[in-house]
Amino acid sequence: MGRGAVFLDRDGTLVEDPGYLSDPARVVLLPGAAEGLAALAHAGWPLIVVSNQSGLARGLFGPAAIAAVMRRIEELLAPHDVRFLASYYCPHLPEITGPCRCRKPGTELFERAAREHGLDLTRSWFVGDRLRDVEPALALGGRGLLLPGEDNAGAARPLGFLTAADLREAAGLIGAPGA
Repeated sequence: MGRGAVFLDRDGTLVEDPGYLSDPARVVLLPGAAEGLAALAHAGWPLIVVSNQSGLARGLFGPAAIAAVMRRIEELLAPHDVRFLASYYCPHLPEITGPCRCRKPGTELFERAAREHGLDLTRSWFVGDRLRDVEPALALGGRGLLLPGEDNAGAARPLGFLTAADLREAAGLIGAPGA
């Protein structure tokens, strides 16, 4: 069996979500994000970003903008010794591109990450600010942790997800791999 990982949503989880974030100059880490990610990395967790980016399907920006935003996030986290193992994004919007399996809560991107990096999804955590970010945990046998978001008030407990105020608190709940 492979090791687990912590899968993280991007907008609203790692960084502020101004809507269709495509300008690296607008990247702002959320409070507690750097500290929480540093704690997870120090504990030995591989960190992987999985994000829905429907702005591509809408024609609002291209893949280069997504890469530039991710580079800026990595620059802001580098002083905290945080490195991501990988990042994945879904470029689709069902109303425009038709249905897909990669748009969260679909599991395709998580399964791809597991194949590419030898990960055990049942030992993994799925962290985000929307239910669709953490629902893949139910399908894949992992654990979900929901951060505050616009569509999730009161929804975590009935589904068995933990909740945290921010990534700093989330890191304390997740602990070390195998703990």
